[in-house]
Amino acid sequence: QVQLVESGGGLVQAGGSLTLSCAASGSISAYYMRWYRQSPGQNRSLVATILNDNYIRYAASVRGRFTGSRDNDKNVIGLRMDNLKPEDTGYYFCNAGRSPFGVSPDDSWGQGTQVTVSS
Repeated sequence: QVQLVESGGGLVQAGGSLTLSCAASGSISAYYMRWYRQSPGQNRSLVATILNDNYIRYAASVRGRFTGSRDNDKNVIGLRMDNLKPEDTGYYFCNAGRSPFGVSPDDSWGQGTQVTVSS
């Protein structure tokens, strides 16, 4: 397992942008890297899966506005969020897992970073 630390959250007005980063304590090359968010009163939901530059999948709600990135040499992933909406508000978590099917008990999670979008 790797330890993950997110950064880059904050308060932004609707229509603005933020970029999140997730730094891992070790190599991420063998992992599916994912961003999840937990909005107030909701379950944690998948935002993006970043396998490599040619394989990035997004939730329908963020497709076209969010851009994932991954640097295996630096062991970091990013999430550029543009045209933010109030419904994007939530805690964003970085996840490292070995399963292509989603979350498993052996996954690593970061502590999360808060994103608040004001209307």
